[in-house]
Amino acid sequence: MANSEYNLPRRKALFLDRDGVLNERIVGGYVRTADEFVLIPDILPVLRGAHDRGYLLILITNQQGVGKGLMSRADLNALHQHLQHLLLDRIGCGLDAIYDCTSLATAGDPRRKPQPGMLLEAMAQHNIDPATSFFLGDSPTDVLAGKAAGVITMLYQPHGPEPSSVPPDYSVTHLHDVLGFLDAEGEHLPNS
Repeated sequence: MANSEYNLPRRKALFLDRDGVLNERIVGGYVRTADEFVLIPDILPVLRGAHDRGYLLILITNQQGVGKGLMSRADLNALHQHLQHLLLDRIGCGLDAIYDCTSLATAGDPRRKPQPGMLLEAMAQHNIDPATSFFLGDSPTDVLAGKAAGVITMLYQPHGPEPSSVPPDYSVTHLHDVLGFLDAEGEHLPNS
């Protein structure tokens, strides 16, 4: 039976992009090993704070380095296991789920951002209410995927807001601002 048949309460989630949000991005390349994986320190209190506020923490990431043969599926899994260990060690909680798409951008995969497939899959599997959930990303593809899935979008722009053909619901210059949006979700929900 589906969760709705049991009338279980819907859950809220903070969906997160990986490279550029959780960890430092390698410009023009791919994070392939634990040695190359550097957490962005300001994301740690955001993750702990969101967890403490009852949000599921769910990673939504395109990783076409696997599709290009630059790393294996086992390498990617090991990297994500390393991420989970780092988070458990530093903030006492890990991610609730990790969704990745290793398809090439040219493959037309409905799971690959900017398509909403990974978000929709996560919402169905975890009984998530999109209206009370957020997607924090750092690129227009994250905003497009979030909007297509019906979640509130936050675009992290550490160098200041830049014009975008796909405006997010919220633009975030400092990661510590994320918790303010979560705290005020009722009064700050977009009217659209």
